Amino acid sequence: MRRLLPDPGATSVEEQLDAYLPWQDAPAARPLVAVNFVATVDGRATIDGVSGPIGSATDTAMLVGLRTRFDAVMIGAGTMRAERYGPPVAAEPARERRRDAGLEPSPLMVLVSGRLDLPWDAGLFTAGVGEALIFTAAQEGEPPPTATEVEVVRHEGGVDLAAALRHLREERGVRSVLCEGGPRLHAQLQAGAMVDDLFLTIAPKLSGGGSPRIIEGELAEPTGLELAWLLEEDGELFARYRRR
Repeated sequence: MRRLLPDPGATSVEEQLDAYLPWQDAPAARPLVAVNFVATVDGRATIDGVSGPIGSATDTAMLVGLRTRFDAVMIGAGTMRAERYGPPVAAEPARERRRDAGLEPSPLMVLVSGRLDLPWDAGLFTAGVGEALIFTAAQEGEPPPTATEVEVVRHEGGVDLAAALRHLREERGVRSVLCEGGPRLHAQLQAGAMVDDLFLTIAPKLSGGGSPRIIEGELAEPTGLELAWLLEEDGELFARYRRR
């Protein structure tokens, strides 16, 4: 892997992330929020409905590495239904890296689900590892019994993401959140000026078709970004942007 910006030279996923300490930069009223996506050169965020076919093994290493740097991982219900998440940090080396950074072995898994319509048989709920916190607008219904501990926080009329982030900061002590999509949740966070960092892998692939982009939704105005780093391996680009 090459670091193109800043300070060009040889690097690795682990080396880049070791110096990234998002919990130290958390705002007072909410956690620091980073978003991570992989996209094709023509801007598509999924192939056949999932993101896995886009990226490489190095992109997977970046994904897993990022999960070792955050207190919590957040996804929307659509992403959960499509990807059927298991525990976000399962391998012992990654859990040990979290311990070395002063974090809990498992990040808190945060789900945003308007209708509480989730695949309860997915590994996230059946593995009995870590904890899941669900923000929902559903006023009725309870999750079925699950091996993984689940807490539900209900909002009236729709999930208020700003209130959800305040809850994470004030009630759960969460200082940093990694959001992994989907594109509509990303759009809502960007529209509310709640995203601090964007990690974007650009795979050297073209997919065509009508697959979603990394943002699906309206923004009041374009959001300015500042390039913090750019890495390259086998034609695949790994960018970290900061919100201006």
